[in-house]
Amino acid sequence: MESRAMERQADEKIDLRGTPCPMNWVKTKLRLEELKQGQLLEVLLDDGEPMRNVPGSVKAEGHRIVAAAPLEHGFRLLIERAGDAAQ
Repeated sequence: MESRAMERQADEKIDLRGTPCPMNWVKTKLRLEELKQGQLLEVLLDDGEPMRNVPGSVKAEGHRIVAAAPLEHGFRLLIERAGDAAQ
């Protein structure tokens, strides 16, 4: 199921590998705010602190992580933007 979810086409993409915390979350949040409810954002993150912090922040804002998959260098998150009521 997760592999099928990763095949969904993202509406926007952002590569934050090499971006330190908390700026990777700030940039993710700003990009999510530009999307409409239900649109997908693909985020590339480094392993370690970014993967420990960003997914939790995404969920705390009411958004949904559709899938997460490891890459050769980092991780790929696919995030579905929540409606404004969850913000």
